[in-house]
Amino acid sequence: MTITDTTCAQRVLSPALIRDLESAVGPDNLWSGARLAERPWHDWSGAPSVMPLAVLLPRTPQAVARALRACHLHATPIAVQGGLTGLAGGANPQGGEVVLSLGRLDAIELLDAQGATAVVQAGVTLQALQEAAQVHGLSFPLDLGARGSCQLGGNAATNAGGNRVLRFGMMRNLVLGLEVALPDGRLLTMLDRVIKNNAGYDLKHLFIGSEGTLGVITRLSLGLVPQPSWTGTAMCAVPDFPAALSLLRMARATMPGLTAFELMWRGFFDAGAKAIGAASPFAGPAPLYVLLESVAGSEEQGQAAFEHALERAMDEGLVQDAVIAQSQAQAAQLWAFREGVSELLSAHKPCAAFDVSVPIERMDALVQELSTRLESAYPAQSHLFFGHLGDGNLHLISGPFTSHEELAQAEAVVYACVGRFEGSISAEHGIGMVKRDFLGHSRDDAQVGLMRQLKGLLDPHGILNPGRIFEAAACVR
Repeated sequence: MTITDTTCAQRVLSPALIRDLESAVGPDNLWSGARLAERPWHDWSGAPSVMPLAVLLPRTPQAVARALRACHLHATPIAVQGGLTGLAGGANPQGGEVVLSLGRLDAIELLDAQGATAVVQAGVTLQALQEAAQVHGLSFPLDLGARGSCQLGGNAATNAGGNRVLRFGMMRNLVLGLEVALPDGRLLTMLDRVIKNNAGYDLKHLFIGSEGTLGVITRLSLGLVPQPSWTGTAMCAVPDFPAALSLLRMARATMPGLTAFELMWRGFFDAGAKAIGAASPFAGPAPLYVLLESVAGSEEQGQAAFEHALERAMDEGLVQDAVIAQSQAQAAQLWAFREGVSELLSAHKPCAAFDVSVPIERMDALVQELSTRLESAYPAQSHLFFGHLGDGNLHLISGPFTSHEELAQAEAVVYACVGRFEGSISAEHGIGMVKRDFLGHSRDDAQVGLMRQLKGLLDPHGILNPGRIFEAAACVR
C-alpha cells in the first residue's frame, strides 16, 4: 500500500469512472465539458476555485451514495455543494475535483403539523421550508439573510446560526435526525422525529458542523415551532456599548419572546444605509444601533411588554431614540439595514468578511483593538463591524484590498487578535479553505489531531472536501 497526497488525484476522468458515475446518477445528471460554463460553481467568499472535472446532480439519496462509492473506489476527490452562500470557500472546487451538487434533492417529504416536525431533502432551501411550515401555522425558526438560496443540508453541515440564535439556538438545536451518505457508499439513516433518544451514541452530531468532510447529508428531520401571532421590531440608537449590554439584559428579562438583538456600529450602519439607498430613520447619528425583535402568542400580550421595555430603556438612558415598526413592511425596512451585507460585500471587493465570536462582555474591547490595528495598517480601507450581541457573534467587513496578499495579512491580524481574546475564528460559516491556516487560534493540537483521526476513520481515501478545515490528509492508492 502506498500513500500519496490527494493533490495527486487524477486530473481527468477515466472512462471507467465516467461509466461508474453515469450508472450512479444517470447520464443526464452528469455534466462535463462545455456544459460546466452554464452556471458558477463557487461560493460567495471570493476564495480561489477552479473549474471542476465534472458536476454530479443526483436526484435521490441513493444516487448520492452510489456516486460517493464510485469516487471512493477511484480515489477521486469531491467538492460538496449546497446553495453556494458560504463565505469560507469550502464549496469551491480545487484541482482534480468533481462537484457533487445537492440542488436536485429538493423535496419536502413530510410536514407533520400535529407533531411539529418535517422531513426534507438536503437541497430544500431554508425559505421553502419556512413558507411550507407557515401554511400549517408553524415556523422553522432558523433565519438567515440568504434564506432564499441557502439549503438545509448546507445549514446543517456548517451548523448555521443566523438572526434568531438568541431564542432558538444554532441549527444543531433544530435537527432531530439526519440521513448521511458515507464516503464508501453506505447510507446511514438516522431520521429520528423525537427529541428524546438516548439509544447509544447520537451520531448526527458528528456530521452537523463537519462541513461535508465526514459524510454528505442527504435528508434531515427538523423540529418546527408555532408561528407567532405577533412580532415586534424596533431600531434603537444607543449611546455606548455598556448601554447596549444593559439593554440586552433588560430585554431578556422583560421580553419573553426576544428572538433577535442585532448590534451595528455606526460605520456599518451608515455604509449599509448608503448601499441599500435608504435614509436613516433617526434625526442624527449614534455610536451604536440595536435592532430588536420579539414574538408573542397574541398582539395584546407582546406589544405591551415590548413598548414598556423600550420606554423604560429610554427613561434609564440606555436608548437615545427608537423607531418601532408599525407593519411588516416597516419591519422589513428596518431589517434591511442589517441585511444589506451582500451589497456591502459587492461594494468592497476584494474584501474579507469575518465571522468570529468572543465572550459577550469582551466584544467592544475586541472591536476597539481590531479598529486600531486595522486602521493603522490599512487606513485606505473600510472596517465595518456588526453582529449578534446575544450570542457573542461579531462580523467584520474589511476592504477593499489591493491584492489577495494584503487581504491575507489582514486576516492574520484579525484571527490572531481573536485568539488572544479567547474567541472563535468561526462563529457560523465554518473553516473551509479561507480559515484553514488559522485554525490553531481556536483549536489546539490535540483537538485537531482527533479531528484528523475521525476524518481518516470515515474517509480513508480523503475524497470528501479534501483540504477543508485542515490540510488534505494522504489518500490510499
